Amino acid sequence: VQLQASGGGLVQPGGSLRLSCAASGFTFNQAVMYWIRQAPGKELEWVSRIGSEGGTIYYAASVKGRFTISRDNNENTLYLQMNNLTPEDTALYYCALDIAGRTRGQGTLVTVSS
Repeated sequence: VQLQASGGGLVQPGGSLRLSCAASGFTFNQAVMYWIRQAPGKELEWVSRIGSEGGTIYYAASVKGRFTISRDNNENTLYLQMNNLTPEDTALYYCALDIAGRTRGQGTLVTVSS
């Protein structure tokens, strides 16, 4: 299993970023996928979940209304559109095959700062 997140960077409060996760080594279109994150000095936090066909979407309360998860099963890619970012969103973001993040790839760092 390979999960490679990308698209992170430095953004000002109120800004937007779009994260991508390229998946391989498993049947992507049959897998429920998750975004999770880890802020500095904190534990892993579940962010969002999407069903195998793009339905059954859930968000953590902290990001609901600002983040949008999506997927392209033809491209084996998972996305996270993040809008209206705040400093509290600063974290290493991972895509994962389980909500606890036991199967996750390398993360991408999102820093929200002025």
